Amino acid sequence: MTGAYPPPQMARVIASFLGSGLLLRRLRGEDGGSGTIAGLLALGIALVIPSWWGRVLAMVVCVAAGLWALRSLVLGSEDPAWVVIDEAAGTFLATLGLGLAGAIVAFVVFRAADIAKKVFPGVAQAESAGGPIGIMADDLVAGLYGLAAGWLVETLIG
Repeated sequence: MTGAYPPPQMARVIASFLGSGLLLRRLRGEDGGSGTIAGLLALGIALVIPSWWGRVLAMVVCVAAGLWALRSLVLGSEDPAWVVIDEAAGTFLATLGLGLAGAIVAFVVFRAADIAKKVFPGVAQAESAGGPIGIMADDLVAGLYGLAAGWLVETLIG
């Protein structure tokens, strides 16, 4: 048997969160904004998962499969915009245990923290770990900011 395992095509599908990270390139010729597209897909999935543990499982699967795929793609510390499995994992983390209002706020804060890494303590530092761990870690730290904001909103609105 020759070739890398997982096959590059499988790793690409996983890293692009089922191809959602490749959608904007097909539509407009560039990948910018792909993380938000994947995050919205993950948010939709999270909202139909009936249990808290289901979202934990979705996050763990994204992290494990993402690390596996990212290692096989040999990206080094590069985090191409089409690689969005990390945004999916961050979205699942940000929405743990939240209803619709909290999850929407959590998603917005998560994306803000992921995009403006230097404004949110710990996000840029997590990314500096480098390699697949750094690619995944910054989104998980940003997801914690989203989770805190979502829980605050749900606490305030009762």
